[in-house]
Amino acid sequence: MSDSKKFIEPLRAAPPLKMVETAFLASAASLIYFINYYFPLGPLLQIFFPVPIALLYLRWGRRAAWMGALVSFLLLSVLMGPTRSIVFLVPYGLMGVLLGVTWKRRSPWMVSIGLATLLGVFGVFFRLWLLLVLSGEDVWVLSITQITNLLEWLFLKAGLLTQPSRVLVEASAIASVFLTNIIYLFAVHLAAWFLLDRLGNPIPRPPRWVQVLMDYEE
Repeated sequence: MSDSKKFIEPLRAAPPLKMVETAFLASAASLIYFINYYFPLGPLLQIFFPVPIALLYLRWGRRAAWMGALVSFLLLSVLMGPTRSIVFLVPYGLMGVLLGVTWKRRSPWMVSIGLATLLGVFGVFFRLWLLLVLSGEDVWVLSITQITNLLEWLFLKAGLLTQPSRVLVEASAIASVFLTNIIYLFAVHLAAWFLLDRLGNPIPRPPRWVQVLMDYEE
């Protein structure tokens, strides 16, 4: 075999870039979640949970994003067990795919944040249900108790002598879940806006007031 053929054969055997990036970004998503679980840094790393999968969608499309989410799920199953891997997949793995879809289609931030918020809220109640099934602990009751105490304190400060109704308490608890996810997704979009621009895969531009607030010029 000539020297040229010996050189060409390894290149043909090399895995395609799409496969390499899918494996790399799936591993990155798993590693970020793994590190945050054992060495929590507050919301800093949580902001990046769905970003690697979304980047896969932007670079290589739907199939690569789904494969990345699946690989991340399998890696976390090995590292942390099936329960933690499911908690990552729902909602963060699915959220990465959803954000990739909306960013690829250049949807406004209001649309992508709104859809991802619905998925995030579903993820919260899915985790509560999973915890109830596996351990018998109803965390939602604890949340309702905390919201009740907060509303009673607010009523007392406002001079209201009535007790907050159950409907008001549950509505406030659900509203707090929505608000938390909206803030989280807004932070995810800000991080992706700055990061993915520098990687050559920009997401849709934010509303004008965000650009003015962040003093960002196109």
